Amino acid sequence: MNVIKFRGLLAACTALAIGMGAHTSFADAGHGDAKKIGKPGKDEAASRTIEVKMYDSYYEPKSLTIKEGETVRFIVHNRGELVHEFNIATHDMHMAHASEMMKMMESGSMGPGMHDDPNSVLLEPGKSGEIIWTFPRHAKLEFACNVPGHYEAGMHGTIRLSH
Repeated sequence: MNVIKFRGLLAACTALAIGMGAHTSFADAGHGDAKKIGKPGKDEAASRTIEVKMYDSYYEPKSLTIKEGETVRFIVHNRGELVHEFNIATHDMHMAHASEMMKMMESGSMGPGMHDDPNSVLLEPGKSGEIIWTFPRHAKLEFACNVPGHYEAGMHGTIRLSH
């Protein structure tokens, strides 16, 4: 897909993402294995802060190394021109969540405010958000934007858990 068509698709997705609506809970819609990806962390348990910048087709940094069991505070900044998500999950969970977000986009109910999952933040351009997350042991995780078309455009990165 050429850049002009891609930008047009992303612009259309963003235009549809302005609506507000209810989001399925973290335990539902592809999150049935939520315990495998960790759990919400407590502020006082965070051992460090990692800043993540979201652009219109990538994250900075592209990958993260986290200690097994570590609690991390993520400060996420949307530096792009479109709505973006930072979501911590397995690849399969992202694929399930992406189809849910496509349905929400098609119904006009996707936008900031509908995301209350502790492993995810959805941000409008220029906005920032925070996630505090305690990572599990022995998991294969990634972070991704599940706004329709964004994962496919390259908005995902790996999380390497170390000992």
